[in-house]
Amino acid sequence: MASGAGETEGDVSDAVSVLRRVFGYDAFRGEQQSIIEHVITGGDAVVLMPTGGGKSLCYQIPALVRPGVGVVVSPLIALMQDQVDALRALGVRAGFLNSTQDLEERRLVEAEFLSGELDLLYLAPERLRVEQTLNLLDRGKISLFAIDEAHCVAQWGHDFRPDYLALSMLRERWPEVPRMALTATATEATHQEITSRLGMENARHFVASFDRPNIQYRIAGKSDPKKQLLELLRTEHAGDAGIVYCLSRASVEKTAEFLVQNGVPALPYHAGLDARMRAEHQARFLREDGVVVVATIAFGMGIDKPDVRFVAHLDLPKSVEGYYQETGRAGRDGQPSTAWLAYGLQDVVQQRKMIDGSDGDDAHRRRLSAHLDAMLALCETVECRRVRLLAYFGQESSACGNCDTCLTPPQTWDGTVPSQKLLSTVVRLQRERKQKFGAGQIIDILMGRKTAKVIQFDHDQLSVFGIGEDLREAEWRGVIRQLLAQRLLAVEGDYGTLVLTEASGEVLRGQREVPMRREPEKAVKAKAAKAAKGRRAAPVDLPEEAVPVFEELRAWRGRTAKEQGVPAYVIFHDATLREVATARPSSVGELGSVNGVGENKLAKYGEQILAVLSEQAVPAAEQVQQVTQVAAPTAGRQPGPGQGQESVPEEEWDWGGEPPVEEE
Repeated sequence: MASGAGETEGDVSDAVSVLRRVFGYDAFRGEQQSIIEHVITGGDAVVLMPTGGGKSLCYQIPALVRPGVGVVVSPLIALMQDQVDALRALGVRAGFLNSTQDLEERRLVEAEFLSGELDLLYLAPERLRVEQTLNLLDRGKISLFAIDEAHCVAQWGHDFRPDYLALSMLRERWPEVPRMALTATATEATHQEITSRLGMENARHFVASFDRPNIQYRIAGKSDPKKQLLELLRTEHAGDAGIVYCLSRASVEKTAEFLVQNGVPALPYHAGLDARMRAEHQARFLREDGVVVVATIAFGMGIDKPDVRFVAHLDLPKSVEGYYQETGRAGRDGQPSTAWLAYGLQDVVQQRKMIDGSDGDDAHRRRLSAHLDAMLALCETVECRRVRLLAYFGQESSACGNCDTCLTPPQTWDGTVPSQKLLSTVVRLQRERKQKFGAGQIIDILMGRKTAKVIQFDHDQLSVFGIGEDLREAEWRGVIRQLLAQRLLAVEGDYGTLVLTEASGEVLRGQREVPMRREPEKAVKAKAAKAAKGRRAAPVDLPEEAVPVFEELRAWRGRTAKEQGVPAYVIFHDATLREVATARPSSVGELGSVNGVGENKLAKYGEQILAVLSEQAVPAAEQVQQVTQVAAPTAGRQPGPGQGQESVPEEEWDWGGEPPVEEE
């Protein structure tokens, strides 16, 4: 095995051994084993697997089994250090080359690569356009190339990076080295573009399920998004780590400040901050518990933090791919998590304006419009959100029972007449007055409001003035939003004025019905929150007697991670500590059978964990003795008839005191 066990040639049978010995797991998940065996034998692979599905193992294990060094192409310069630290904690010899290093650091890594002292080498894609890097790789032995975040090569995708286009040369320069392209988000069009641009037509393709059943998808009508977000955090995610996405830098700053003022530890992250501050905020998010990052989409790709409990969007994402990628950063540990989005009329107007004003040709704008249309369809659906989301990626599914539309199905109503009234108002303004206005003025006209602006333009004299008093303002805003989503209305110009489309005439002439979604009242939020809380309790909660043990293990992990300057999850994931707290192994051998405890971590931390368990065992024994003494305070006394025949169930014991709090 390339990781230093003595073998010089790789073998498929080594993969399971490496999984157990290095990573501490007994079995592969899903398609992992098939992918790994295919690459070990020298095959190329295109891998589509959801975030948290275990993509990293698919190239890490072949790199450890095959002779040579696995070269990982990744756009995540800011995270390479953490990725390498996590591998080194497992005993894997990993390194990286990027622009954050000085000359001496780069030379050391290059020497390790050439001498075969590395198992994995991480590179940014732009480094493969530098001749010096190519010459370095020519002089070493490469076991495989792994192109992570491969959707970046696709101009149809949501995160195009020009540097990825040059990666097709890998096949030409190193034709004998197997290549892997891996991504978590790809429609059929993106999938085909990845294959074509990387020259991987002959590769074997592995497409895993895109479903993340532990994530609850919820889309709420936007009223006051910052206050809505705060309510979500206070009622469902107090003390949890999470990511909040905003469209603009200004919104990021204001939202982070608002959360801090209301007692939530929140940090801003956007491209306008200097590199040092961005790195500091990212490090705090990764290393500390319960930190919330408020960010633009510049943050998050490749974030390996397993215990992100929620991802919230205060603005509409530009595409379903982007939405899926961003929400996928929640719940990587498989525990219940929330994907929450606040969505309103202004989101649609703003996105349409951005597309109309974007650089690029008509084909580019059509692609952006197609992305937005799909995102709007997800927001406006009356069907299961998950069914709609998975269908976008070509996967069939049935109603999940774990999204807002499943928990409280929305009603539909015939919006044809209100649509005709609204479109007629737009027609009157354009044709009779040669004027164009935005949503606010049109709603005022429909509702018969004699505002200063209505009077100024004599809009109270229009025949449509006051014909919409049967609907509330919020309902009219919903009508406009859904007409925009269905392309029965359009946005024009810098001021977001509303204009007709080619399809508007069909509605005005009564040739087309307009079904609309009616949001349930407060029941949606209450029922979804209750369901989320109920689901979260079941898998996360431990047996009562294991809770203080788990908390003490987390406290030990926190101290250890702080001493080493690495994220806590690099030491052990919560799932591993839960299993330890429940099983309470009494020997190194028993501890080694716990999932996530590989040989290197067992040797490094085994005795420390056993010491923590030993310390916890003494108080527990003392408490059992106290309970026994309370049950029988006088030695030698025999219970009378009907007394003392049943012992107190263990789950009803009062263990006394609160679980220990994790130290800073």
